[in-house]
Amino acid sequence: MASASKSPDSNVDDEFALWNYEERLATFAKHSWPFTVDCTCTPENMAKAGFFHIPSAMEPDLVRCFVCQKELDGWDPDDDPWSEHKSHSAKCPFLLLSKDIGKLTVKDFLALELKRQVARAEFFCKQELAQLKKEADVCRKELDKLT
Repeated sequence: MASASKSPDSNVDDEFALWNYEERLATFAKHSWPFTVDCTCTPENMAKAGFFHIPSAMEPDLVRCFVCQKELDGWDPDDDPWSEHKSHSAKCPFLLLSKDIGKLTVKDFLALELKRQVARAEFFCKQELAQLKKEADVCRKELDKLT
């Protein structure tokens, strides 16, 4: 199991749709999740654990949590999505819910949504910062050639 950090593009038209289990589940069918029979990490189990599927050419089994934004790839058929999620992101607010997501009060939902938005902002800022650092390195090398 590897922690990944790729494009922020989730391949989902509406980020709020991911609150819905069926929407997360649909991402696994849309992109041909490789583990479907006699596996622990089935699309159903992945979606229940908060993950949606965002494959790339290099990482066909890449998933991201819709709340904490943790990305994981390198899945094995017997990997348990809940255990893997917890081992890589133990403080994920989705994992720490004390009640079923369908039974959240408005106050609970808004508190969790705030945490989700903070995690998204941090995720996207880290992505942009990494890209800026790469571009700065290229510029620095070009400047060094001129001196």
